[in-house]
Amino acid sequence: MDLEAIYIIWLRDLKINWRDRGNLIGALVRSVLWLVVLGLGLRAGFRSVGGVTFSQYIFPGIIGMTILFAAVQSAISIVWEREFGFLRELLIAPIPRTSITIGKTLSGATWATLQGTVVLALAPVVGVSLTVTQVLLTLLLMLLISVTLTGIGIIIASRIVTFQGFGVIVNVILMPMFFLSTAIFPLPWLPDWLKAIIMANPLTYAVDLLRLVTIGLYDFPLMLDLGLTIGLCIILTTAATFLFVKEI
Repeated sequence: MDLEAIYIIWLRDLKINWRDRGNLIGALVRSVLWLVVLGLGLRAGFRSVGGVTFSQYIFPGIIGMTILFAAVQSAISIVWEREFGFLRELLIAPIPRTSITIGKTLSGATWATLQGTVVLALAPVVGVSLTVTQVLLTLLLMLLISVTLTGIGIIIASRIVTFQGFGVIVNVILMPMFFLSTAIFPLPWLPDWLKAIIMANPLTYAVDLLRLVTIGLYDFPLMLDLGLTIGLCIILTTAATFLFVKEI
């Protein structure tokens, strides 16, 4: 493992993302629209859960959505660099391929966490009051979730060689992951057959962790949420590293 190479790849990707301010602004606008449109549009039909408003209930889910899209789509840099030849130059450099994967994972996770932090700053807008401890715990959870989801993006990018193919596959995966979780609708409201699908969705447990820390509501035991999220992080990161080394 080459720590200097990891740092350089991490820093380079972050600089590229930062220069594309439209990406960050778009993520913020999308999150605000979801909070406003869903929070105001559906609150009339929302049966109070734990004494919170609908906007407050979906707030952790919107953070999860922001991280999901940012983390998975960050891996498009691999497709771009492969198509324009930069990845070939990187691969022939005297550094382990695992260092490249780790650098890409950390840069994607950092960028997704930054976008999630921007959304977290909207907490007062929806009436969610957070202590310093809650903010720090949420940031740690966002980083953990971001690493996990970036692994999904790298797995896809390791097998897909075109922008169009990456975009199609990502959209096919992201939207069902978001909607088939507890990001928007409380689990007790849903029919049993849909609950089974939602409980098989890893994003469900990540959102449940975020909801527990931010507003104190949860559907599953803490150790189950945390154990599955950490376990999946290890599995997906390992799989992403293996496929990147093997396929690229």
